[in-house]
Amino acid sequence: QVQLVESGGGLVQAGGSLRLSCAASGSIFRINAMGWYRQAPGKQRELVGIIISDGTTNYADSVKGRFTISRDNAKNTVYLQMNSLKPEDTAVYYCNADIRRYAWVRNADYWGQGTQVTVSS
Repeated sequence: QVQLVESGGGLVQAGGSLRLSCAASGSIFRINAMGWYRQAPGKQRELVGIIISDGTTNYADSVKGRFTISRDNAKNTVYLQMNSLKPEDTAVYYCNADIRRYAWVRNADYWGQGTQVTVSS
């Protein structure tokens, strides 16, 4: 069993900052990519940022220069530092990880339960 547990969401004023964390636990052999997605009401889930095991990152254009994704491989944890937040960043943020549970099985996709981020104007 693998679990992704997110924390750090909340309510913040425009221009403020929040830091999200997501810790993976359970039977884990290796984690490849870890990332953050978000889904606003009435919209499709979209990629926010992703970081692979060597530290390479990729971001959605809408958050470049404002958000930073990082990871602590020893703790199986990924972070999302969100600065200069805008009302349009309001959404439920989901953690995602590409995890191999054992050396002899394929990687599988896992999701956290989501954490609400609300940015007021």
